[in-house]
Amino acid sequence: MALSGIQIFKFLPKTNCGECGVPTCLAFAMSLAAGKAELAKCPYVSEASKAALSEASAPPIRTVVIGSGDSAVKVGGETVLFRHEKTFVNRPGLALLLTDTMEDAEIAARVKRFGELRYPRVGLILKGELLAIESKSGDATKFKALVDKVKDVPEANFVLIANDVALLKAGAQALAGKKPLLCAATAANIDAVGALAKETACPVVVRAESLDGVAALTAKLEAMGVKDIVIDTGSRKIREAFIDQLALRRGALSGKNKAWGYPSIVFPNEMTQDPIMESLYAATFVAKYGGIIVLSDFRGETLFPILLERLNIYADPQRPMVTEPKVYEIGNVTENSPLLVTSNFALTYFIVSGEIEASRVGAYLLVVDTEGLSVLTAWAAGKFAGDLVGAALKKSGIADRTKNRKVVIPGLAAIISGDLEEELGPDWNVIIGPREASHIVPFLKQMVA
Repeated sequence: MALSGIQIFKFLPKTNCGECGVPTCLAFAMSLAAGKAELAKCPYVSEASKAALSEASAPPIRTVVIGSGDSAVKVGGETVLFRHEKTFVNRPGLALLLTDTMEDAEIAARVKRFGELRYPRVGLILKGELLAIESKSGDATKFKALVDKVKDVPEANFVLIANDVALLKAGAQALAGKKPLLCAATAANIDAVGALAKETACPVVVRAESLDGVAALTAKLEAMGVKDIVIDTGSRKIREAFIDQLALRRGALSGKNKAWGYPSIVFPNEMTQDPIMESLYAATFVAKYGGIIVLSDFRGETLFPILLERLNIYADPQRPMVTEPKVYEIGNVTENSPLLVTSNFALTYFIVSGEIEASRVGAYLLVVDTEGLSVLTAWAAGKFAGDLVGAALKKSGIADRTKNRKVVIPGLAAIISGDLEEELGPDWNVIIGPREASHIVPFLKQMVA
């Protein structure tokens, strides 16, 4: 479990030298416990203390990396049962299923959807990350041909699913350097699959029919020197699989069963034939506590809600979601379009931009960096002041893109209008906008009438 500041302090040199950037070792320990500093900043901590701290502070659920490069998927690494206790760390990876019995046209269509179904949101691109390649034919030639066909799909990571170790080996060799997840090691083949995982440095799934069976398999792989493990409890009914996920997380976090301290993989695609029910099952495992979620297909109408749920649950509750500070063009803008100003708190941005879109009036929206605070809170904290908004407007270059010299500020921040006029000079006219976003539509329509 994560260490407290006092526990970390016991490992520090207690010199109070200040070279780490804070005045005392106790303050530095508190920063480490809060995740606001790195141990490497202390120049005098001993190697023994580094090792002890690393082992003691390791999360009870191991972090496992699938894939390589910037698009690799990290799962596990969790330290809490409920998000509000601190935060969830590594969001679950979503996998699209491909099998070696599918027609080429179907495979191509699915790969196309994998690449195209991407949604920009609060400065992020929401998308699925993995292709799950399953051998249903049992034919090594067909399986390898499928792997070869999709191995160069951009930003794809891979799960290889086969009962035959020879097939897993062929797939792993075809994906050399890409660190696919090997699925799965069972009581019958664990020696061979474990050796393959160790040889290829690939993470591996263990599958058993009970949680005790899972514990026995993870312990055996650990003894073989294989550490990057993902758990499949074998449940293919929603109730049993849901209970298994709860038991794994609670057992690992409580320390009662360290052999369960690994992320999991779940298969909603095998639990139902109904795509709507499958998406509901997937949404369940996003919340509780799937590490990798395999879907039978990616469809925009079911994938987007899952991605949005994942974004919301895995956003750090202690850090506001923010939008990139800049000028956004909403609708069909011209050089005479109005200019509105708001904060970069993501919820504020989406509400305001949505109302502007609903008005059907093309407008510019200047998003000011308020460190993720809403307009009123940012004003109270001195981060939405007239001089700061004016400086952001000048820096944005909007004056070169429009002849309109009217800027609309939120009604709740009307008090900054004088300072803003002084900052911008006589060429600009500051207009007090509505206090509520719901009044933006009639306000804009009247403004351009």
